Amino acid sequence: MKEIIESIGVSNVIIYLIVINIVGFFAMGIDKWKAKKNAWRIPENTLFGITALGGGIGTIAGMYTFRHKTKKAKFTIGMPALVILEIILVVYELIK
Repeated sequence: MKEIIESIGVSNVIIYLIVINIVGFFAMGIDKWKAKKNAWRIPENTLFGITALGGGIGTIAGMYTFRHKTKKAKFTIGMPALVILEIILVVYELIK
């Protein structure tokens, strides 16, 4: 993991994380807007995919900011669990 981050560059990793979290935040807002308009929705797997790719903070922030999917245990438990799992895996990889 350290080698990957070093080869990509710490600043590029930080930029990626900022961008993917912004994407996650706005994906929740757009999906909420589409739900109100009865329009085509962003699939739940896509929202979880954004979270799995490092956008968990933004996705969770969007979920509560827009009050979207907050009554679904799959989201209120699943997304934070995924973020915690990612943090544990990254910390483990960095210290091993």
